[in-house]
Amino acid sequence: MLQNNKTEKDEKIIDFTLANSNNLLLIFTRNPELGKGKRRLAATVGDQAAFDIYKFLLAHTVAITKNLYAEKQVYYSEEIWNNDIWDNSKFDKKTQKGDDLGIRMANAFQEGFRNEYQKIIIIGSDMLDLSQNDLEDAFKALEKNDFVVGPAEDGGYYLLGMKKFMPELFKNKLWGTETILKDTLADLRNETTALLETKNDVDYYEDIKDIEAFAPFLKHMKK
Repeated sequence: MLQNNKTEKDEKIIDFTLANSNNLLLIFTRNPELGKGKRRLAATVGDQAAFDIYKFLLAHTVAITKNLYAEKQVYYSEEIWNNDIWDNSKFDKKTQKGDDLGIRMANAFQEGFRNEYQKIIIIGSDMLDLSQNDLEDAFKALEKNDFVVGPAEDGGYYLLGMKKFMPELFKNKLWGTETILKDTLADLRNETTALLETKNDVDYYEDIKDIEAFAPFLKHMKK
């Protein structure tokens, strides 16, 4: 019984610490709907498989973020869903605002800094190759650097973090192309920037065809 009381006390301390954390994780996500999202993947595997894969990736993102030492905000592409896999007690829910990805990300970062968060990191919701440890390492990198970038194999990035807002990072970019990482690092050439390990995100069939975790969703492709 004493042990149980201690556990409850520890959980309360942890909750209090999280509530006062200066770390903020922004998670950009698309409302999962059949026939929408992951269009480049769906072109090869079909709408249903792409939909199922995206829901699988969403569940993975929930698993690696729900216990992270940070405040967490989920930014929906279309509208807030209160009864979904994102636990309302762990994730603050918002909607993306802006005409393109750059403006939407900039708005989310600016709101975070206005609310006095000191380290802010943004990720998407389709990275099987990402772990809680990776996110913790990214926040730790911001202790000695003003920016942190997680390069993606396709020439983009899967993670961007900062301690100060830099508007140039969100302007004059061809979003969704292989030039994003290069152009972003050019903007950061005079800043202290940490680079994380390069990882693979999921956009095309070729990105997942040899990964065992995706095999159950691709059985129809082997016939």
